[in-house]
Amino acid sequence: MTALGKLFRTTVFKLALTYVVVFAIASGIVLGRVGWHVRSVVDDQILETIDADLKGLAEQYAAGGIRELVDVIERRTRQGDGSIYILANFAGDVIVGNAKGLSEGVLARAAAVETRYERLNDGRARRALARVLILPGKYRLLVGHDVEERERLSRILARSLATSLLWLVLIGTLGGIFVARRVLRRVDAMTATAQTIMAGDLGERLEVKGSGDELDRLAQNLNAMLDRIGELMAGLKEVSDNIAHDLKTPLTRLRNEAEQALRAGPDAIRDRAALEKVIEESDGLIRIFNALLMIARVEAGSAGVELVDLDAVATVRDVAELYDPVAEESEMRLVVQADEALPIRGNRELLGQAVANLVDNALKYGAPETREGEAARRDDPRRDVAVSARRQGAMVEIVVADRGPGIPAADRARVLDRFVRLENARSRLGSGLGLSLVAAVARMHHGALRIEDNAPGLRVVIALPAAATSNSPSAAPQGASG
Repeated sequence: MTALGKLFRTTVFKLALTYVVVFAIASGIVLGRVGWHVRSVVDDQILETIDADLKGLAEQYAAGGIRELVDVIERRTRQGDGSIYILANFAGDVIVGNAKGLSEGVLARAAAVETRYERLNDGRARRALARVLILPGKYRLLVGHDVEERERLSRILARSLATSLLWLVLIGTLGGIFVARRVLRRVDAMTATAQTIMAGDLGERLEVKGSGDELDRLAQNLNAMLDRIGELMAGLKEVSDNIAHDLKTPLTRLRNEAEQALRAGPDAIRDRAALEKVIEESDGLIRIFNALLMIARVEAGSAGVELVDLDAVATVRDVAELYDPVAEESEMRLVVQADEALPIRGNRELLGQAVANLVDNALKYGAPETREGEAARRDDPRRDVAVSARRQGAMVEIVVADRGPGIPAADRARVLDRFVRLENARSRLGSGLGLSLVAAVARMHHGALRIEDNAPGLRVVIALPAAATSNSPSAAPQGASG
């Protein structure tokens, strides 16, 4: 396709051409109405002149009779001012006048009429607006006025209309081409950038001119979409790398256990222990994959995630009740700090899972270090894990705080990535996916996850938008993944 053909096919050019056509039609209607009104005004003026002439001639007839009227008409016909006069008897025979060749039946009409005529001295066909007055004695007096000036004015208006429409179409077409070329250049630039991105350069972005027009807004939204796609691709690559690295160890252990059992020879007790170890390792792998699938589903905004009205306080209390036996086994205590109902809109399962993950992590890593020879006591305030829900402006905050060693400020952003485990946590069972899931759940609910210093200890906050009402009770969460 040629460049000109491509230009003519653009939506901008078609839109500009449509506007030109519509404006041309509207202009033609307006100028046509103006011409019609001008013609009417001219006709009214001619008729007023004719009526004045008729009135004057009728007075002359009344004063001097037919002879006086004939003399007056003869004098006026010699002036050559574009007026026509005809005096005829009751039979229609012309007594005096300066025109002939009138349209048939004109002298018999009393109303104003437009008629053709010829002057006696040139014989050229003309048009005139005339009126007939019946005088006493059945004489018929016709007075008219040539409409050549009116026709000339109409032709001038018609030429002006045609010229204006021609210039309008020409300028509109050129303007449409100019605008279309500018838009087409930007669209071609966006297309070229898109092709570069499709070729593999995911770091390329659409140019934003800064004009704030619809193409700028489109480019900004597409760039934001590309940024999000880039983040997802980077996350996918990171997950793939982490899976390849972090799952290699449990899979190797799984293989070694099976191989040792085969090499050792038949032994029911040893074989059973090996199978139990294999099942334990397999369960750990399944938990990791389930957590990864849950994070992927949440971050993708899966259509299966149902949002309902629920109470954040009920969710906190249900999680605390579920984990109270676990805390008791660890010589720790869960303290719930929440009184009034705090309505939010979210998914019961995912929010319960997120809070459960935070409580599980706090019970695992939030216990303070005991001195040598010191026994851990559950009534020690340092071994309390506080789980609270409160209203902060337009947000509802669910907070889990402990008095343990905490997380260094430099690592607080990093621990939200998948499979990240700090040195002091590697000796404990876990996959490094718990906080990643919590952050994904918070984002899905248009909220945020914050990790703060509890001085001493760690304070993790899930901030979610508050809802107007809460009509549905919270359901107990399922198991944690951390």
